Parts: sequence; structure tokens; C-alpha cells
Amino acid sequence: MPNKIKPKSEFLEKMKKLLSQDDFEKYEKIIQEPLLNSIRCNTLKISPDELKKNLEAKNWKILQPWKNYPEMMIVKNELNPGELGRSIEHLLGYYYIQELASMLSIIALAPKSNELVLDLCASPGSKTSQMASQMNNAGTIIANDVNIERIKILASNLERCGVANVIITREDGVALCEKLKSQNIKFDKILLDAPCSGEGTIRSSVKTCLMWNPNTIKSLSKLQKKLFQKAFELLKEGGEMVYSTCTHAPEENEEVVDFLIKKYENAKLEEVKLNLKRGPAILEFDGKKYSDEITKCLRIWPQDNDTEGFFVAKIRKV
Repeated sequence: MPNKIKPKSEFLEKMKKLLSQDDFEKYEKIIQEPLLNSIRCNTLKISPDELKKNLEAKNWKILQPWKNYPEMMIVKNELNPGELGRSIEHLLGYYYIQELASMLSIIALAPKSNELVLDLCASPGSKTSQMASQMNNAGTIIANDVNIERIKILASNLERCGVANVIITREDGVALCEKLKSQNIKFDKILLDAPCSGEGTIRSSVKTCLMWNPNTIKSLSKLQKKLFQKAFELLKEGGEMVYSTCTHAPEENEEVVDFLIKKYENAKLEEVKLNLKRGPAILEFDGKKYSDEITKCLRIWPQDNDTEGFFVAKIRKV
């Protein structure tokens, strides 16, 4: 059934500025459509082939949209509310319910089993468990969150998925980075899946429309820049960092990346190359011009690949 989402007029006017007329019409249409039922196979416990067979035995129709990433799956059936979460395969940690666009951060980061990785804003653990899976439970991930209730959710999800290479910390992100820096601890890879306004999630979260506020976006942009800066300083030379959000706002995406690469001469943007449709980067917004390097970032609109909206930037310390 359609979502019957009614975004604020000010929000829609902003989207019109960011999209062509044709894309805006497609955007207005797709945000009224429910999201695909997408899951990620947890390869720490089961192979994609085995999971696919198990789920097909339940008469679920399973699609694997990207052949290079067979763990990414779509369940095409009309499911009952909560059915994905109640299945025995989910309860056993064989799969994680995760939106397709959300999986792209870790594909871009590509953490390896011999690396030390920081996940600065980790809860609820979808990307943390995805990292652990890619690292085959080897190496070390420090997964941080500031809220104890969110940490409980993070710990529960990691336990269900059989994750064994994670140290969970509870700390303000900026304060944690400063503590780690004072101890001269450096990381091979860092994920900053930043707190954001969530504009890209309105297909699954109607409250996002109700809570949307331009002043919140400005406040979040300041926080994101501070977190990005502090986290970048923890990278080893040659280390890589992914910055991602689930919002469309240039103030939280291109502007934040532009801030970092202009502040640090040794921050080099790497092109995020993934085989899917992408929207053009925003190089000028609200009177501000951003570096042409920003075109290397990945901006995804819901109408591009029938997903949520998402943004991914990859930075190397050179």
C-alpha cells in the first residue's frame, strides 16, 4: 500500500532545487512507494547460497541484485508485517535486515581481516556486523556510541550475528577521538556513518517528514564537520575513511566533505566506484561553491535504484 507521505512544502521546494524537473517528479512518486524487503546474508554463520536455499524452501522469492555481492538480497514476496524479523533465520543471525543503500558504506570501505577499524557512530550495528563479516571476525573493530540504550541494541545485534572481533565503547564521538589521539592510537580504516537529518529515509520513517527542520540541518552540519575532522586525525598514513549519511542535504554531505579536504592537504578523495545508478554531486548550493573533487562521492536518490537516499564519500590520508 502507498505510504501517503506528506512532506513539508519547504522540504519539497528544497528538493526541487536539487533535482531536475523529471527527477523531481520521479522522486515525488517513489517516496509514496514502500521500500523493498532487503536483507544481508551474515557470512559469519551461513553462505549466501545456503541462505537462499533455506529461504526459498519457505516459498520466498530471493533476488540478488548485484552479482559481485551475493550477500545483498531482496525478498520479493508480499510479507506480513514483522515477518522478516520473526523468521528463524533472522533470530539465528543468518541474515540482518538492512536497507540496500545502507550496505554501500562498508563495500566502499572494504575493511580487511588484519586491520584496526573504528566505527565512530555504530548503533544499531548493521554496518558494524557487516564489517565483521567482511573481516571474517579477525582484526579489531572499536564500535562506539554515546547512548546506553543504543549500545544495548548494538550489543544484542552483534551477539545474534556471532560477531567476536568488536570492542564496544560508550563515549561522545569527539571526546573519544581526542582520547584515542592522546594515546597515539591510529586506525587503518574508519567509518563515520554520521548522525544526520535522515531525509533519505522518509519511505520507511514518516516521522522524518514531521521532524524535518532547516535549523536542525545547520546544527548537524557543524557536528558532522567536527566529528569528521577529529576522526580523520586518527587515520594512519595511507589509511582510508568513509563518511556516509542517509540524507540529501548538501549541508550535511558535499559541504562537510568540502570542509575536510580544504582543511587538510593530506586528505585525498577517492572515487566511490559501484555498479549502480548515481545522482550528480551538488557542487554549489545556497551561495556556497564546493570543490570539483566532490564529484568522486556517491549520491544516491530513492528513484535511482529503488532504495533509500544515501551519500558516501571515501577519503585517504596521503
